Parts: sequence; structure tokens; C-alpha cells
Amino acid sequence: MILVAGTDTDDLGDALAALGVDVVRVDGTATRESLVAAGLDDADTLVLTEMDDASAIPVAKEANPDVRVVTYARDTLPEFARGQTDLAIDPALLSADVVADELVGGAGDAA
Repeated sequence: MILVAGTDTDDLGDALAALGVDVVRVDGTATRESLVAAGLDDADTLVLTEMDDASAIPVAKEANPDVRVVTYARDTLPEFARGQTDLAIDPALLSADVVADELVGGAGDAA
């Protein structure tokens, strides 16, 4: 399962779902409560599409150390979150379809 937090204006969640991935959208701001409610404990990957939610990265890693954290946003990843982020991608450089293919290929049983 892949959690998608943020507005996802570039439609990465839809591209993942089109590949058969179980995508769960995080309601509202990505907080410990909203991440857990969305299924963080069982998630393979957390995708953040807004850097306003970057504070959720260390929270997610603390709650589920095995979750892969990917940012797919045009804004810069804050310094405090860089060490715990597995992959940071700018949508201006790679389309949602390309990123989805790569995430599914590397997500093991996510598809």
C-alpha cells in the first residue's frame, strides 16, 4: 500500500492506482493521527506532494521505520527532513507516470 499525502496536483496517486497499486489518500494535513488513520503501519511507501507536510517525515519514520518516504513536489525539501527521505523528485523533471512505474518496480509487493 502507498499513502499519498497532499493535494497531488500532478496526479501521482492516480498514476499509481492505474498500475494496480493500493493507494490511500491521507485526509487533511499529514499528522501522526491522519497517517495512522490512513494505514501507516501497513504502508510500504509514503508519498508527500507538498513540503508543508514535511514535518510528517520524521513522524512517519518513527511510527514505521520501514516505510519508504518519497517526496513528489516542486518545493524544496527542508533540511531537517532530508536525512529521512528516501527519494525526492521534482514533477517538472519526471512525469507522474514515470515515477509511478519506478515506485511500483521498487515497491516489492505494493502492486
